[in-house]
Amino acid sequence: MTRTIDIPDLAATEAFGRRLGELLFPGAVVALVGQLGAGKTHLTRAVAEGLGVRNPAAVTSPTFVLIQEYPARLPIYHFDAYRLSGPREFAELGADEYFRGDGVCLVEWADKVEATLPAEHVRVEIAVVDETRRRFDLTATGGRYEELLRHLTSG
Repeated sequence: MTRTIDIPDLAATEAFGRRLGELLFPGAVVALVGQLGAGKTHLTRAVAEGLGVRNPAAVTSPTFVLIQEYPARLPIYHFDAYRLSGPREFAELGADEYFRGDGVCLVEWADKVEATLPAEHVRVEIAVVDETRRRFDLTATGGRYEELLRHLTSG
């Protein structure tokens, strides 16, 4: 199942992310794809806020540490695959254990490690339209994710 959402500004990105965070469930995997500066980390911060993280400002790109963990309604595991050489290196981080856990996994640069992602997940591809506007192409694979996408894009 796929959907496209046009995001007019930063406030809309934040609202979308918070809504997504509210709808996520234990074991959810969100694959984030987009060029540098597209807003993957900003969206992740909003998702964390929707999950109830105490200090959203503490959510930063884990480019150099590769994974950040944040306590919230569900534990948040924020991965950044930008500096990794590929799926094997990502798998060596123990990603599969996180994917099978009760937290929420948010994977930036997921296209670099697609082979290691669970078969069922939601993909958010962010395209830059202009300085403030973005287009989110959402793809849900699996029943729970399709239901998530229906709720996320209804109304």
